[in-house]
Amino acid sequence: MINRRSILVGGGAGIGLVVAWGLWPRSYAPNLVANPGETPFGAWLKIGTDGHVTVAVPQVEHGQGVYTTLPQIVADELGADWRTIGVEPAPLNPLYANPIGTHDLFEGLFDRLPNSLEQPMLTGGSSSIRMFEHACREAGAGARALLCMAAAKRWDADWTRVNVDAGFCTYGAKRIRFAELAEEAAKFTFPDPLPLGIQGAGKLVGKSVPRLDTPSKVDGSANFAGDVRLADMVHAAIRQGPVGGRLTRVDRAAADRIRGVLSVVENPRWVATVATTGWAAQKALDALAPRFENDAPLPDTRSIDAALDVALARPGTQMASAGDVAATFQGAKLVTATYRAGLGLHAAIETRSATASFSNGRLELWLATQAPGLARSAAAHAADLSEDAVVVHPMLIGGSFGAALEHDVAEQAAVLAIKLRRPVSLVWSRGEDSLHDHYRAPAVAKMAARLAPNGAIMGWSANIAAPSTGAEMVRRMMPGLATEAALIGVKGDRYAVAGATPVYRIPAYTVEHHPAEIGIPTGHLRGGAHGYTAFFTECFLDELARTAQSEPMSFRIAMLGGEPRLARCLSTAAALGGWDGGVAGSGQGIAAHAFRGSYIAVMAEAHLGADQRPVVDRLVAAVDCGAQINPDIVRQQIEGGLIFGMASALGASTGFTRGLADARGFDTIGLPRLADTPDITVEVIRSDEAPGGVGELGVPAVAPAIANALYASTGFRIRNLPLRPAP
Repeated sequence: MINRRSILVGGGAGIGLVVAWGLWPRSYAPNLVANPGETPFGAWLKIGTDGHVTVAVPQVEHGQGVYTTLPQIVADELGADWRTIGVEPAPLNPLYANPIGTHDLFEGLFDRLPNSLEQPMLTGGSSSIRMFEHACREAGAGARALLCMAAAKRWDADWTRVNVDAGFCTYGAKRIRFAELAEEAAKFTFPDPLPLGIQGAGKLVGKSVPRLDTPSKVDGSANFAGDVRLADMVHAAIRQGPVGGRLTRVDRAAADRIRGVLSVVENPRWVATVATTGWAAQKALDALAPRFENDAPLPDTRSIDAALDVALARPGTQMASAGDVAATFQGAKLVTATYRAGLGLHAAIETRSATASFSNGRLELWLATQAPGLARSAAAHAADLSEDAVVVHPMLIGGSFGAALEHDVAEQAAVLAIKLRRPVSLVWSRGEDSLHDHYRAPAVAKMAARLAPNGAIMGWSANIAAPSTGAEMVRRMMPGLATEAALIGVKGDRYAVAGATPVYRIPAYTVEHHPAEIGIPTGHLRGGAHGYTAFFTECFLDELARTAQSEPMSFRIAMLGGEPRLARCLSTAAALGGWDGGVAGSGQGIAAHAFRGSYIAVMAEAHLGADQRPVVDRLVAAVDCGAQINPDIVRQQIEGGLIFGMASALGASTGFTRGLADARGFDTIGLPRLADTPDITVEVIRSDEAPGGVGELGVPAVAPAIANALYASTGFRIRNLPLRPAP
């Protein structure tokens, strides 16, 4: 628990007030950088002498709104005027570690690592509010208390009777700005307990205040990693070979004929051209015509499918269970189905990029990263520097969807900066970003269930073959002997089957993971494994409902006695969407999912177009995500998640040929266009429960809802992602 003794404060003449509070671990000193007119007394909140309030946010902003929601919580408790609030990325410090995010993102696998390894700063697992809300509240409340004490001293009043209002301390008719009190307030001592939610606090949370990142993104002044410009900077383009490939030949003479080319940098796994402009660097890379060789067989779509099938045929590792499934299944007639999910592409608007500069023994990186400390470690290792010699500047990210958890581009930019001894901007091309993505893993699921004579599910089994993506990511993000030792003996991967445990009341069930080696790197994509496990579960439930001759929504609600919030989402989505039972020809389907402490139900209306491709006409979602900090941002995330989930259901995938992805750009992956966007209705249910995760919540239930709608429309079942009718 955070208490008064864990809050650090300091002050000085004419500089303002900075308040910080201790988070895990408590022994680290804050290192917030001072700007003119302010001094850091701790790690989080700064009040300047001109009245501005700056909140240091440890989570990267990649569209999810965290640069607004966390400052909104602080400003709410502080009693600040929202127009005076600013934000800056927090510096690297274990004070900002995110154990909730690492636990949820890796489904507990990260917890196996030794305690001697620090928990990282990390954005992921829809964890920002769940991890930092209480700390933000205490920071704002602590600062408010000190400001009220300073005002009370001037007015010879009881500080507990001083209130705050939009950046002022008030007492009767008296008012004074925070800016005038900041210096004096820093000299007082925090009360214990802190006065949470009183004295005029509580006027901002729950309101749709304007996003702080919107103006700069609208007028183009927002800077991303590829926008950084430094003196004497050059531009680089890169090409990497197939998985496991080594560079064997380049045509340097052809590259040198391109105007503006300065250098060609070869690496065993990649080659980069360096030029005065990015266009010249890319043209030189094409002229370079690099060739790579592999000793091992190159993976392709057929070998990936075969690897999954082989894994599924082998014994798996039980990851979750209840009751005795074997006894329940013995001698019974089972309902079975096999589902498949293909590789998932990130396909973010911003391709991976980094700007690096090496000078006086120090390497600086301007980088799109969801784990800045781990990116620093990777860059330091690649450049053969100590971590203390590397500085990472986390930038705004144009999407990411999990791609910025990887550090390839940080390592490459670091090597180039050291080699060239001048600043370099490295931007992957769209083709390179598709060819060398860390894809969402493909998976195959063999589902089986036994129905009672009354149609109730007596037993359930889900056998899922998929790569061990969680262990793979941990090894990439924190390589070393400690990680390898922690993973010894780990047979199944909880990340690979995350979301497969039924939320429904089923007497006996089992979930097994069958690890598959597919020869292609996999990583986290928005929604993680829930993106395919929800598809497996909710489509199979629809099949069971049809077999039991039961209406699909009622079939689900009958098994949700222990999950009333999810049941309410289902009934709400059905009511809003005009659910008619999903009868034949209706084109309606429904699905639900519980995720990161939140609940969602999605009703879809869909049909097959003239070209036999799915067309989504309508999406209706009902969401219970607990208390809302900013309702507009919640709605934005759900709507964005629905579109993202629809893209994953209809495309955003790739096959493989000779070790390379078939997808090379947006035109080859079937992303929905504006004209393809369905009518969308989102109902966010009011709740006083603790806030749950929102950033990924909209994704998992969309694909099964569409698939179930297509069954209602056509009468045949599509069991593969992306959704494509069998030829």
